Amino acid sequence: MARVSKYYDVKRDERGERYLEVYVSGFLLTRIPLLNKGTAFTADERTLLDLDGLLPPHVATIEEQKERNYRRYRLLQTPLDKHVFLRDLQDRNEVLFYALLVEHLEEMMPIIYTPTVGEAVRLFSHIYRLPRGLTVSTDNIGRVEQVMANVPLEDVRLIVATDSSAILGIGDQGFGGMAISIGKLSLYTAAGGVAPDKTLPVELDVGTDRDDLLSDPLYLGVRHKRLRGQPYLRFMDRFVEALKERYPKVILQWEDLSKDAAFTVLDRYRKAIPSFNDDIQGTGAVTLAGLLSAMRMKGERLTDQRFVILGAGAGGIGVARAIKAGLTDAGLSEEEALARIFVLDSKGLLLKNRSMEPYKEAFAHDPKVVEGWAFSGRAPGLLETIRGARATVLLGLSGQAGAFTEPVVKAVLANTDRPVVFPLSNPTSNAEAVPEDVLRWTDCRAIVATGSPFPPVECDGRTIHIGQGNNAFVFPGIGFGSVLARVREVTDRMILGAAYALAEHTGEAHFQKGLVYPEVHEMREVSVHVAARVIRHAVEEGVATDERVMHKTEDELKAYVRSRFWEPKYLPYVRG
Repeated sequence: MARVSKYYDVKRDERGERYLEVYVSGFLLTRIPLLNKGTAFTADERTLLDLDGLLPPHVATIEEQKERNYRRYRLLQTPLDKHVFLRDLQDRNEVLFYALLVEHLEEMMPIIYTPTVGEAVRLFSHIYRLPRGLTVSTDNIGRVEQVMANVPLEDVRLIVATDSSAILGIGDQGFGGMAISIGKLSLYTAAGGVAPDKTLPVELDVGTDRDDLLSDPLYLGVRHKRLRGQPYLRFMDRFVEALKERYPKVILQWEDLSKDAAFTVLDRYRKAIPSFNDDIQGTGAVTLAGLLSAMRMKGERLTDQRFVILGAGAGGIGVARAIKAGLTDAGLSEEEALARIFVLDSKGLLLKNRSMEPYKEAFAHDPKVVEGWAFSGRAPGLLETIRGARATVLLGLSGQAGAFTEPVVKAVLANTDRPVVFPLSNPTSNAEAVPEDVLRWTDCRAIVATGSPFPPVECDGRTIHIGQGNNAFVFPGIGFGSVLARVREVTDRMILGAAYALAEHTGEAHFQKGLVYPEVHEMREVSVHVAARVIRHAVEEGVATDERVMHKTEDELKAYVRSRFWEPKYLPYVRG
């Protein structure tokens, strides 16, 4: 079997205990973040690996190292400074970074991921320090096989790749999107159990349409307008083909592609290489899970609801697809399911009598549906749709801060005793409404969840916690389950299973707090449940190829997932 890296290999001793055989030593060893233990190298390792005299005399434990770094972290004042500190730690000592992150996941997740990562993306070229991941650009796509060969990891199983065209709610960010791929993979490891040496962040730099970036003397990306159309697809074809050759066992997560590209790329490559789009499928799964939990909280059925979705991009259509899948799985026909889903873009409700992008067409209604509705203009707007459709559920994926006004929310309240209102747009500044306002406007009766973290709300003598509909509840389990099953394809049924697993993990203890999602500190356990369900559906659909997951019950699959979860602990080293 080939080495897992050019710099080391994983071995087992006669007792079956794992250790690392390393092929570098001395000063260089301390500069490889996957291998560096810093002050925790033992006395024997310091002698063996030419480190004697290069480190302070005291041999520290990882607990001491965590305490030292956490104290420094707490001294920092701004979220961005904390983000930079954690990224610096990751670039010095990867095991220590994850040990600290796992211990303080609830506190640090908003720092390494949304909302702070949005600022880190915007300033990426200005705060850049050390290389991480792989950049495939228009400058090197012609030699992409050689470029991929430069990656020192030989057994990458999970990649997050972005072209940075639609980062969070802040749009085209050029080369800065690399921060998103890095942040997502940090959660794959901390919350999803994927070993860091099995992951690779990828930036697909096809240019940017942002003139301010192109004229910024510090900008690090290629300096031309974005590729589009056939040149863009030729670029992607070369990338996917080379990736399959370099890492034949890899699972690919597409991340933050523009709405047009997101659907095109997913459809073009999902059978060519096992892949999924988190903005479409992950967002859909996590939203459906929250809705299922809200129905249990209300004591109602999903099939009795009428859904209005503001936003028809990758996230909005992804959510609409997931709701349709949930409704048909519950027994409705496709026609009955579509009749309950109302999607609006910037021009209003999707209706069949106007032109629109192909990916929206499935959710466009016959204009006869709105006959008798009170509205002005060519199509009903948000408030008019809520009233006409008698909506009981309102979902925001528009990136339009403040779009859910008091009249809009009260219109949903007029249709149901307990309206479900999810302003899901990220980052926090783009949320369609603030939870405190939604609860105040509905006399504390609304069931609220958001995409980014919000503080609890005191309402009617109760403390109502705000559930976070964060994709991190599902994508680590989807990816890890797909890796463990070694799937040929990531199917829609696997994604739907992830939604059900997340909903089932959310229970009465959460509902009593007002939560329709688990709390962030539960994320690792949630990932176990999601991964096991994903594997089960992969086996049932015939796309799993790893014999070790065949013929297992779901409880056995959970035990198997736990046994394969990577833990941030130092292993003993020997010299290769």
